[in-house]
Amino acid sequence: MMSEYTWFEGIAFPTVAVQKEQLEDIRNTFVVKEEDLIILTYPKSGTNWLIEIVCLIQTKGDPTWIQSVPVWDRSPWLETNDGHPLIINKKGPRLMTSHLPIHLFPKSLFSSKAKVIYVIRNPRDVLVSGYFFWGKTNLVKNPESLETYIEWFLKGNVLYGSWFEHVRGWLSMRECDNFLVLYYEDMKKDTKGTIKKICDFLGKKLGPDELELVLKYSSFQVMKENNMSNFSLIGDDVVTNGLQLMRKGTTGDWKNHFTVAQAEAFDKVFQEKMAGFPPGMFPWE
Repeated sequence: MMSEYTWFEGIAFPTVAVQKEQLEDIRNTFVVKEEDLIILTYPKSGTNWLIEIVCLIQTKGDPTWIQSVPVWDRSPWLETNDGHPLIINKKGPRLMTSHLPIHLFPKSLFSSKAKVIYVIRNPRDVLVSGYFFWGKTNLVKNPESLETYIEWFLKGNVLYGSWFEHVRGWLSMRECDNFLVLYYEDMKKDTKGTIKKICDFLGKKLGPDELELVLKYSSFQVMKENNMSNFSLIGDDVVTNGLQLMRKGTTGDWKNHFTVAQAEAFDKVFQEKMAGFPPGMFPWE
């Protein structure tokens, strides 16, 4: 099934971007440095939005950097063919991004004080967003229907594997001082509060005007129009039909797409897979 993926330890990766040998190498030999900042997510959870916010915090709201350098150069992807060398060769503090599950992440992280921000989003919205984002590209096998994609998602037969295992794995770090968990839903509800929370975590101070600039330039509409952030630089020659990154940026869109039966089937799997977490752990439940 889905032989066009790079498979590593039972998890599918996009062949155009990720090589098996590199994944092995990353886990065992990549050295995480104390001053590194790592943005971690399961795909379609608000990754690029968080990168934008963090970049703007670093520049105190000045948009020059985010408007002149592509997002994948500002915060390169640890596991991709293009991103990995950028990180290796970077001098000084590094900002990097990854979708890797915890058991494939560089082992050096777990004895390091490097800061990690992990974003979690309602998996139903993650699923719908992924369906529309990947569906017509050459990065994945075309599911043909949402029904099929839901089946694949619940079994973990999608890029980067099971959402449930990814989130369970990384949440085991949630009590660590260098690990900040954010929820996409909270980011949408109180973006300003989220920016302040990230600033506190990073030990950064923003004045009221700087905070407003971060808020302004990381907004959905501004990001959608910023060619350095909206993936429009990725041509059809690399990805069939291109990548429409900024589709809706909302919460609860899954309700427009799931049938009642699909919602019930999803709930059942969610309850089974996420058993053991305290009530109220997930803001959408």
